[in-house]
Amino acid sequence: MIERKRITDLLVNEEQRFFELHPRSAERAAQAKLHLLGGVPMPWMSRLPGSFPLFFDSARGASFTDVDGIRYVDFCLGDTGAMAGHALEQVADALGRQARNGITTMMPNDDAPWVAAELTRRFGLPKWQLAMTATDANRFVLRFARHLTGRPKVLVMDWCYHGTVDEALATLDEAGEVQPRAGSLGPPVHPSLTTKVVQFNDIPALEQALAGRDVAAVLMEPALTNVGIVLPDAGYLDAVRRLTRLYGTMLVIDETHTICVGPGGATRAWALEPDFFVIGKTIGGGMPAAAYGMTDEIAARLTDDVAHASIDTSGIGGTLTGNALATAAVRATLGSSLRDEDFAYMIPLAEAWADGVRTVYEAAGLAWHVQQLGARAEYWFCPPPCNGKQAAAGIDPQLDQFMHLWALNRGVLLTPFHNMALLSPHHTQADVDLHTAVFADAVATLAAPAR
Repeated sequence: MIERKRITDLLVNEEQRFFELHPRSAERAAQAKLHLLGGVPMPWMSRLPGSFPLFFDSARGASFTDVDGIRYVDFCLGDTGAMAGHALEQVADALGRQARNGITTMMPNDDAPWVAAELTRRFGLPKWQLAMTATDANRFVLRFARHLTGRPKVLVMDWCYHGTVDEALATLDEAGEVQPRAGSLGPPVHPSLTTKVVQFNDIPALEQALAGRDVAAVLMEPALTNVGIVLPDAGYLDAVRRLTRLYGTMLVIDETHTICVGPGGATRAWALEPDFFVIGKTIGGGMPAAAYGMTDEIAARLTDDVAHASIDTSGIGGTLTGNALATAAVRATLGSSLRDEDFAYMIPLAEAWADGVRTVYEAAGLAWHVQQLGARAEYWFCPPPCNGKQAAAGIDPQLDQFMHLWALNRGVLLTPFHNMALLSPHHTQADVDLHTAVFADAVATLAAPAR
């Protein structure tokens, strides 16, 4: 029903509109190219819609304002990092107090045991360590798993994402062979040497991969999120836990994105029983911070190792890891936000966002779909996928580009890598209604005959 030429022509119009709306961002983007690779301090920033990076001036709650004075409803929230909201007063106050009292000393303070106890209360794992990012936490956990099992390999899901962990930057080709993920720069070794890959929701493939007893850990999200939202089939996660125990493989659950399910993530909501648990982004209220938890049995096996004189060269830790500034931010965030009452507000808003999208595309006769995971929702231009391969095949880059740019030009930012919205305690029904109206206008414009 939607002609490709129509999308191409509309994109030209939207790019021109973007340019006209953002002269100050355009000027800053040109200056930034003088000394910043790609004109941005981190390459992913170039993935936002528009022909040059949008420069922001301030962000508060669930919105931000760019340097041209335009305000946006923010459904991206720093790709989950600001899920609790931008510029939280309690986090800013905690950071200010701690900065004046010492940022990093290579020693703990009273915030560290409080944070660990709160993580146990929320997620159930009894022992914890801190990290700077979820990438670091995943790296550390994989090292521990290989050390404890004596096994060399890691298993991940096709089209997964776990930060910049080398072992996870792997996919399956059409022949079912493990290959470097497209875009992976300079892998240290071919990922087939370190990694096995199976499709999400494929229980027989998982058992076949584990039966060789050379896999130290299965690293997975309880629902895929970084190739779009792919939900687990009924009984799938129970089967994963049963098979990992049967074959002596450790189960690592990464909830950096699936914390959107609730205060204790999917692990608490779905009664999962991981050996290791990883969480990042959200817990610091925007400040870089992450944590990983483990069972008592694993902690007991690691106690002597982490007390050894060589721990500083173990590949675990880092000079700034667990610093007082990050720990203060985690305490301030978890002590005041992302609680049961917050999710009781956020999840119905995500339902309303999904309902608005569904009403529009159904009225237009489009075979699209919307998927929801707690406080997160996303629309697809195809039926809902059951695994990463199907999800990747369902991506329409040109249509994605149009929908994102159309929304941005009308004051709405979606998560740039997906057609996804994350709801925070600061969003309102009016924010959701704005997106529904903007989405409806985009669909109507796409479907209108060319003039």
